[in-house]
Amino acid sequence: MENDTLSAAFAVFIDEARDLIGQMEDILLRLEAGSADGDDLPALFRCAHTIKGSAGMFGLEEVVRFTHVVESVLDELRNGAFAFDSDLASVLLDCQDHISGLIAAITDGGEADRARSDALIPQLSRWLGQEASPAASASEALPQQEAAGDEQGVASPFWHLSLRFSPSILCDGMDPLKFINYLNRYGRIQHVETVCDHLPPLEAADPQQCYLGFEVVLDSAASAEEIASVFAFCAENASIVILPPHSPLAAFQRLIEALPEASGRVGEILVACGSLTSDELYRLLVLPHGGGEALPVEPGGMGEEAQPRPKREEERRPAEGGSVKVPACRLDALIDRVGELVIAGAGNQAQAAKAAHPAMLEAASQLLTLVEAVRDMALQLRMVAIGEVFYRFPRVVRDVAKELGKEIELRISGAEAELDKSMVEKIADPLMHLLRNAMDHGIEPAETRIARGKPVQGTVTLKAYHESGAIMIEVADDGGGLDHEKILRKAIEKGIVAEGANLSRHDIHQLILAPGFSTAERVTNLSGRGVGMDVVKSHIEALRGSLVIESEPGRGTTMRLCLPLTLAIIDGFHVGVGGAQFIVPLDMVVECLELPQCQGDVDYMDKDGAALPFVRLRELFGERGPAHPRPRVVTVSFAGKRIGLVVDRIYGKCQTVIKPLGALFQHVPCVTGSTILGDGEVALIIDVVQLIQGVVARDVQQRQRNAPAALPA
Repeated sequence: MENDTLSAAFAVFIDEARDLIGQMEDILLRLEAGSADGDDLPALFRCAHTIKGSAGMFGLEEVVRFTHVVESVLDELRNGAFAFDSDLASVLLDCQDHISGLIAAITDGGEADRARSDALIPQLSRWLGQEASPAASASEALPQQEAAGDEQGVASPFWHLSLRFSPSILCDGMDPLKFINYLNRYGRIQHVETVCDHLPPLEAADPQQCYLGFEVVLDSAASAEEIASVFAFCAENASIVILPPHSPLAAFQRLIEALPEASGRVGEILVACGSLTSDELYRLLVLPHGGGEALPVEPGGMGEEAQPRPKREEERRPAEGGSVKVPACRLDALIDRVGELVIAGAGNQAQAAKAAHPAMLEAASQLLTLVEAVRDMALQLRMVAIGEVFYRFPRVVRDVAKELGKEIELRISGAEAELDKSMVEKIADPLMHLLRNAMDHGIEPAETRIARGKPVQGTVTLKAYHESGAIMIEVADDGGGLDHEKILRKAIEKGIVAEGANLSRHDIHQLILAPGFSTAERVTNLSGRGVGMDVVKSHIEALRGSLVIESEPGRGTTMRLCLPLTLAIIDGFHVGVGGAQFIVPLDMVVECLELPQCQGDVDYMDKDGAALPFVRLRELFGERGPAHPRPRVVTVSFAGKRIGLVVDRIYGKCQTVIKPLGALFQHVPCVTGSTILGDGEVALIIDVVQLIQGVVARDVQQRQRNAPAALPA
């Protein structure tokens, strides 16, 4: 199937296959860790079975061939033929990777890697005892009482399939005729009877609805499971009954009772198909009513896997409030329009205030309230749980730990914390690098941990939480911490710092973010090339975020990322300095104060008995406009630290549509973006986190100048 002609149904299959592959990985990791429950093995089997069945419907022969062998192993595993161990886990994880690769090759228009399949199948065969064949491991879907032939079977030597598709199946991108035609891959269709009993008058018919049923007679040597796999992809959109050759009359009696058409009408169709003879139909429908004893009907006799029960009409309807898939580009376009609406609303309010017209002010205020509500709803549409990224990493930790010969546990918390979908994919690579660094450089070898009184198994923690309108992501390990002396020595060797430099811990931590910097003694697959931490830093800064490093020798290291929740629209606090306009993120504003007139050149003030350091934005940005005689201080807070921003004017709260910085401002420190105000002026958005980090570093340097200290341990 060509990539440029993918049908809607095929696109749905690809999405479903990716989800199932992810579920397989999660279950395998739980099984290996010993944290699985009783439902996991059956669920693992169903994942492989569904992928195989759906792939078969689209003629993806290599996916079907390979996944069938995987399914056979899982079938034996769930039946207790052998125990799950680490060797099987490794092979099945390799198989899961290969299935993912086969799906990726399909979507990319590439060739299936048959050589990889051929290399993995012999490994799987170790658990099968013999080469898996398409019919060898298929579990028959029909109940034993029907297969055993305790009753007299019908004369027909063919399979009979009764198909009733959901009216909405066409709207879901699936064509019933394609499912029926695919049956020819498993045999030869002898007869198809179209059931038109529910077809409405032509003027009332909806061309997007399916009103037809089908009775199909199939000559095939395939198993019930293989035939059922043809319809696996539409099982939720159809009622399907599959009866094998020479089925007992009781099975046909249950079929007649289950179908929505009248019993006599169904009997006529079955005779027309050749699945029943007239005599068999007479024994089935007439004799019980003529005093003869009705054939027994065992409950559930249709077979659970191959023949899903007919769905009631209310079950077929989509649930109220169901999900709707929308292309991400449409959401982006919506956010852009909402941003322009916010700017227009702010401009409208500014004009109303300028005119000092009460009615206009009231209308502008109501409009702005509605705009804010629309903004919040639009932004919420793009918010996704960060667990979408976090849960990719258990497999990474498992594989890297095996490669390093270490025992490492990954602990995840805060996976439900949400942030903008546009940022989720962009933080995956930086987090991947930080995790690998924590495992390679942070967690010590087993003998070192034992000597230090630590458990052999190291711990890496991945944590997310919200704070002050931002999302914090921590990658922490309980390893040996950063070796400050080694880092400083390496930096001196590379000429990054001068010999004899007296650096604080913070300054030393920043050295590992320098391009090309590495303390590794040798180059490995994981480290030693000096490429990584500087890239992580640049990625985070491109997202208007920051990276803070904390490390305690012997106790571990924490890498803390601070990222905005969205890259689109925020609530801002509008201030002015000279002729320039600035926006401070409102979530970080604590209070506004008046700067005491006696401050002079001192860069802190007394606040409730404690020193509040502050930054004069006029000096920071070199603003030369007229100074205000009574400057104000806007107190901001982040991560438990407070500073004051000295400004000339305070305008108050405003809606802020974040725009990228132009080339002129890209290298201006402590600025994270720009916005357009209601009057058309441009304002810069202050990077409060960077400002606070700068003030903390400034205070540390001042203390060191006043009381020189030795190199931190």
